[in-house]
Amino acid sequence: MPAFEVLDQDGNAVRSEDFIGKGRKTIIYFYPKDNTSGCTAEACSLRDNYAALTAAGYNVVGVSKDSAKSHAGFRAKHALPFTLLADTTTQMLQDFGAWGEKKMYGKTVYGTLRRTFIFSEDGTLERIIEKVDTKNAGTQILSEEN
Repeated sequence: MPAFEVLDQDGNAVRSEDFIGKGRKTIIYFYPKDNTSGCTAEACSLRDNYAALTAAGYNVVGVSKDSAKSHAGFRAKHALPFTLLADTTTQMLQDFGAWGEKKMYGKTVYGTLRRTFIFSEDGTLERIIEKVDTKNAGTQILSEEN
């Protein structure tokens, strides 16, 4: 897992070390923007499957370049039970390979690439989901489990 230190939705510093060696796998999913249709669908799918994901031994963490304040509102509005990280500089997005060129309305722009990374308990990358099914993100992770 690449090293990082960013703020969560409550303004607390969160580091990569907080997830390594804690006896749980970690799902880190990157999404473009709070309160947009696809991102809301993805977050709500993970929320709706949260009990099954935690029972399977996972931590769930969402990341976008939105502010901690934006994340706090998004989390409260949709009753999200997991941590959201604010990567306002996009350094974490870049380090994970979740920032790059994409097409938007026929133009090439740089932005967040919707990707889900799954790490083992020791921080080793187990898999990347590059074609995230936003409406079924939680079941997609569970169904592709090794």
